Amino acid sequence: MANSTIWWLLAGAAVGIELVTGTFYLLMVAIGLAAGAVAAHLGLDLTVQLVVVAVVGLGATLLLRHLRGQQPASAPAASNRDVNLDIGERVQVDVWSTEGTSRVNYRGASWQVRLAPDAARAPGPHRVVAVDGNVLVVAPVAA
Repeated sequence: MANSTIWWLLAGAAVGIELVTGTFYLLMVAIGLAAGAVAAHLGLDLTVQLVVVAVVGLGATLLLRHLRGQQPASAPAASNRDVNLDIGERVQVDVWSTEGTSRVNYRGASWQVRLAPDAARAPGPHRVVAVDGNVLVVAPVAA
């Protein structure tokens, strides 16, 4: 069996394992293995092929790590609008209990709400800032 065939099979196996595990870094390893296959097709020595696999695979992995480090961290799921579409919605709170909780009608149902930390306890319009289980965490809407 030709070296290029072995490199292509290894690259395919890496992609298959990545699909099962969800480890995106394995795709970078697969790119390195594919580069080794190209080096084999060009007739380069096995030692050169191994160096190409190592350099391209490591380079792709480091580039991915650098690019991921440049992205801003996402908000926690409890307060992330991309995860929970209730974040940012408005509710009307008529009265607060002494514990800082209340009940509101929201989306056709009665919900328990809790006042966000450091928020003023006052009746009126509030905005959902987080969801904790089945409790909406709200803060007053700024005037």
